[in-house]
Amino acid sequence: MPRVRSNFGIIGNEKTINSGSTGILSSSIESQYLKSSGKWPGLTTTVNFLVVAGGGGGSEDNTGGGGGGAGGYRTDTTELGTGTYTITIGAGGSGGSTDGARGANGSVSQITNGTYTMTSTGGGGGGSQTLNGFPGGSGGGASRALLGAAGNLGGYTPPEGQRGGRGIDGTPYAGGGGGGAGVAGANASVTGGGSGGTGNTWLNGVVYAGGGGGGSRVAGTAGAGGSGGGGNGSNTHTAPGASGTANRGGGGGGGGYNSGTSDGGAGGSGVVILRFPTASANATSTGGSPTYTESDGYRYFTFTASGSITF
Repeated sequence: MPRVRSNFGIIGNEKTINSGSTGILSSSIESQYLKSSGKWPGLTTTVNFLVVAGGGGGSEDNTGGGGGGAGGYRTDTTELGTGTYTITIGAGGSGGSTDGARGANGSVSQITNGTYTMTSTGGGGGGSQTLNGFPGGSGGGASRALLGAAGNLGGYTPPEGQRGGRGIDGTPYAGGGGGGAGVAGANASVTGGGSGGTGNTWLNGVVYAGGGGGGSRVAGTAGAGGSGGGGNGSNTHTAPGASGTANRGGGGGGGGYNSGTSDGGAGGSGVVILRFPTASANATSTGGSPTYTESDGYRYFTFTASGSITF
């Protein structure tokens, strides 16, 4: 037990209570000190959250497929009390695999304990020559002269993502880029497919939720995937659009032309990350095998598969 001065200062080494402790301290002064320093068991913990959904798949189209939209990107900073929080990691949507097939939407990612919930919407799949792309966390890009789909399907403020780009009908025929978390997908142009929209950089310095690039016929260039895991589009009938990066929520790239091996790329799966000070009591248990790291005075729990965390 630390010695206490008459002016209530603390002398001696700081005492840290293990996160699993349930003992009652005899000194109210020590209690107040430990509570203020974040080391009191049962206190709420201020946590930074990142929740990224699965990206949408790119489409397959003989005129160049649209890129898939990035998975919804949402952040929050709030105090979590004790209890168990369920983590859901969204899968990426499949790419279109036959001529004229749209890409599928990605799936939602979420953290919830029934009282606190934060959900991100799956990215929208890319559109075909006769059908618009799907709206989603970020919207899928379009083929031909159709418009890209809307982003921020969840209606959140700030928005979880941006819209996809439009396609172009006529030489070279190309698809628009999928929307990213930070920037809308680019429209296709006379030079080829539109690039995917760029994502956002989180507190760990990593960029997430980039849109997939639009595909093109061979006469044009393929659209580049957006920074944040977006897959590149294709401009050949012998190779598919690239898949979005796993656990970054990137959209899949649009296919080149003709069905067969120039399918749209699949969207990348999502991720959930919790960040809180090392001075705070640690989590008492986890499920789903998250990656645990410490950096610059913070703990990071990174979930790449569905699971749980208990404080």
